[in-house]
Amino acid sequence: MPIRVALVEDDTAWRNTLERLIRGADTLELVRAYPNAELALHGLPKDRPDVVLMDVQLPRLSGITCVARLKPRLPGTQFVMLSVHEDSEPVLEALRAGASGYLAKSASPAEILEAIQEVHRGGSPMTGHIARKVVEFFHAPGAPVNGVALLSAREREILELLATGDRYKEIAARLEISVLTVRTHIRHIYEKLQVRSRTEAAVKFLQS
Repeated sequence: MPIRVALVEDDTAWRNTLERLIRGADTLELVRAYPNAELALHGLPKDRPDVVLMDVQLPRLSGITCVARLKPRLPGTQFVMLSVHEDSEPVLEALRAGASGYLAKSASPAEILEAIQEVHRGGSPMTGHIARKVVEFFHAPGAPVNGVALLSAREREILELLATGDRYKEIAARLEISVLTVRTHIRHIYEKLQVRSRTEAAVKFLQS
């Protein structure tokens, strides 16, 4: 079954580009494209797409606010934000609102298509330098902490990689451990954070 994708983008030229990109992918199905948040709030709960590409800077109602209102109504839908801004603050706001990924609009077509696949698999795709800025934010002196601080050093290391979008195999390769060991650590992380998915765990880490 193809991944059902919807778009929310006010720039007509960019929206048309994304439409062509999705229509040209065999594994994707374009459900609908919306020019603003207001129409998306009305239509997306009926469309029930698997993945939504959401512009952050929409007129009137922002994409972040739109996601915050839609996520409780569409818990199974994954939202990936698209933005020209790459500061850590809007990224964190988007993730807190319920987004599972954040890409710069300068991302290549291949990166956008891969992000859709990744978020549908349960990942949290982010453009590399955006992910790095988010990690640096939480490494800064005085960064807030919560229950995440109770995790072991290895568990925090794995959770950080999850939060920046790495897959299990990539985490295993980076840390020179087996995928089975990664899965065991992640199960313990889920238990300690009282979450049920890597996306929830990543968001909890980014909110810590």
